[in-house]
Amino acid sequence: MMPLLIMLCIAITIGSYLFSLTLYKKYKKPWLNPLYTASALLIAVIFAFHIQADAYLQASSVFNQLLQLAVVSLAVPLYKQLSYLKKNYKKIIAGVIMGTALGLAAVIAMSHIFHLQEQLLASLIPRSVTLPIALIISSDLGGISSTTIFFVITSALISLIVGPKTLYLLGINSKSAKGLAMGTSAQMLGANRSFAWGKEEGAMGNIAVTTSAIFLSLLVPILTLLF
Repeated sequence: MMPLLIMLCIAITIGSYLFSLTLYKKYKKPWLNPLYTASALLIAVIFAFHIQADAYLQASSVFNQLLQLAVVSLAVPLYKQLSYLKKNYKKIIAGVIMGTALGLAAVIAMSHIFHLQEQLLASLIPRSVTLPIALIISSDLGGISSTTIFFVITSALISLIVGPKTLYLLGINSKSAKGLAMGTSAQMLGANRSFAWGKEEGAMGNIAVTTSAIFLSLLVPILTLLF
């Protein structure tokens, strides 16, 4: 592939993110999170420059490599919050297992109601865990990576917008519960939102992101047998 095209793809990817990040910092709206606005802007630019999807994927492979490295980096926040993990391990285990299991049950129930194909179900199963892990699980189960990315992002956005209001309406004031709920349902976006409530909420949100991914990963051998 031409070096010029590779540099162009990398430039528009980074440029779209930086522009979207500026918008988010200025207006502070959840739906303006760079994860979504940058994606929409990037799609628009790719169409405007008539760049083929396959060519862009090949040129931007460096970002796929970085995403795989991000899996290892998930151990860092878990280590930093080790004190919270030791102190609240019962709450964490109960909350994360219940949250992840209910999310998994909802996907399986929906697949039976709407008669979804197994490949689509495999793509949906990891929608509630952080993206690097979700892609690995989806691949192991025979899912479609692009579909998994779409549902992970959409699920996180909905949880980020609806989650805080739902917790408020239900009268849930526990710092641990709020952090675990947001981290389990909205991944890193939920963990970052939890930090706005306080240090404990943010710590529990970070722990939930990692532990929910670990729990679902442990279920992969069982899920593989089902498929």
